[in-house]
Amino acid sequence: MKEDFEPQILGFCCKYCAYAAADLAGSMRLNYPPNIKIIQVPCTGRVDVIHILKALESGLDGVFVAGCLEGECHFLKGNLMAKRRVKQVKEILRSIGMDPERVEMFNLSSAMGVRFAEIAREMTERIKKLGPSPLKGKGKPVDVGSYLRACSAI
Repeated sequence: MKEDFEPQILGFCCKYCAYAAADLAGSMRLNYPPNIKIIQVPCTGRVDVIHILKALESGLDGVFVAGCLEGECHFLKGNLMAKRRVKQVKEILRSIGMDPERVEMFNLSSAMGVRFAEIAREMTERIKKLGPSPLKGKGKPVDVGSYLRACSAI
């Protein structure tokens, strides 16, 4: 692993809880790695397997989905659907020989800004240990901005 490797990580964050927690972390001026890019989604239940796989296919090093606490979803079961989909993605990654630790699901309340910052650091350290995505450089160069714009319609 290169010492200067800075992983590109994407977080799909629920508008009501995880995104609000990320906003709170910023308001509290908590430090967390700037390599985390966030897509705000109305509910993590809208994040499909294909969205996560496309993010990885584009060369991103890691992806996380962060939704409401279990039992607290504003759309009742969206976070449970997301949890199942993240599990499916992990199984797919395992079956193709990619480390499933590149993908994770987290549950937060809107008041958990400190926890959001911890998650950002945890994911960054985890992905640094895994190294760059094996898909990086296999196709078109990673354009995180284009990917974020494409996913904004979720």
